[in-house]
Amino acid sequence: MKLCLILACAALLYTVSAVKHRDLGLGLCSDSERERIYGLDGEEVWHADFSLEKGVMTLPQFVDPYSYAEGTYEQAVADIETCRNNLGLSIKGYNNPPIPKVAPQSSVYTKSSAQLGSKNTLICHITGFYPPHVEVFWTRNNVNVTDEASLSRYYINTEDGTFKLVSTLSFTPEEGDIYSCSVQHTALDRALTKTWEVDVELPGVGGSVFCGVGLAGGLLGVAVGTFFLIKGNNCN
Repeated sequence: MKLCLILACAALLYTVSAVKHRDLGLGLCSDSERERIYGLDGEEVWHADFSLEKGVMTLPQFVDPYSYAEGTYEQAVADIETCRNNLGLSIKGYNNPPIPKVAPQSSVYTKSSAQLGSKNTLICHITGFYPPHVEVFWTRNNVNVTDEASLSRYYINTEDGTFKLVSTLSFTPEEGDIYSCSVQHTALDRALTKTWEVDVELPGVGGSVFCGVGLAGGLLGVAVGTFFLIKGNNCN
């Protein structure tokens, strides 16, 4: 039996080691935007933060952490300059082709299960758009609360080159509140708006009634049983 278990584990390890992974290096540029990332199996591993002028690892810290070689960020800066030079030549060579436009999709949900009076976070997930610029607006009961929200950086969908981002809004659910997240993008004729309402579920009475009836029936059964027990004893 021990030998079989060892052979099974060895076969499993061999199968896992034979799995193929997809490595990714992606650079994007325009007159106003620039992006350089490395990824693995569709997940971002590293990106160049051109505002902070450094590379950022986006993998969680493992026991044996992985990092890119010194100079990776500087190489990313050089790659973007090359990209912009090639972009200018390509635009001229292709006679100023129109910029492709892909409209975003969005969804709104809470970070955790909503409870009245308990602090929570609303998340507006926006994905699948190109080019990489959107405007996001939040309202609470038709009152603009965009200043209270936060906006993530743009992330690349490595499957198709479109972009995604997340906007969050901290809030405390109150009965009757209605929140909305509106997205504006050059591929949209009008703003894409998704709403989230505070849905209060009143405690059901069915279970309580059922328990009450069951308890009353049980007590009645005890009383009847006691009555007949006493009668039987008296007859004896």
